[in-house]
Amino acid sequence: MKNVHILLVEDNEGDILLTLEALEEAKMKNTISVVKDGERAIQYVEKNGEYKDAITPDLIILDVNLPKLNGHEVLQYFKNSELYKHIPIIMLTTSSSPKDINESYKNHVNCYITKPIDVDDFIKAVVSIENFWLSIVTLPNKTS
Repeated sequence: MKNVHILLVEDNEGDILLTLEALEEAKMKNTISVVKDGERAIQYVEKNGEYKDAITPDLIILDVNLPKLNGHEVLQYFKNSELYKHIPIIMLTTSSSPKDINESYKNHVNCYITKPIDVDDFIKAVVSIENFWLSIVTLPNKTS
């Protein structure tokens, strides 16, 4: 079974813990890295600074509301890059604002999911992300 690498870009510690818990319960073998702001997300994928040995992610789970660079800026950066636009990006966020949803799709997000408030529903949403993106979808081969 292929080991899938997920980059979680999230600044809320509670959401990080819940997401990691849900991903670790899954049947898929995966590696999860976490960064807590948009600037570090770009540094991680580009393997700059402290991330020089980082694994190129197969999938990015990205929050909209992040420090330094917000999720829209990070999404736009990756989707405008010939090197990184192939990486599927899932926006997982508390924002249900039509402006955030429309801007995300305008910038080629692969899907937009509003975080459920209920903990059990949140975990189910993360498990469904994993089931779909790692069990059903064929991900592109890494180019870097």
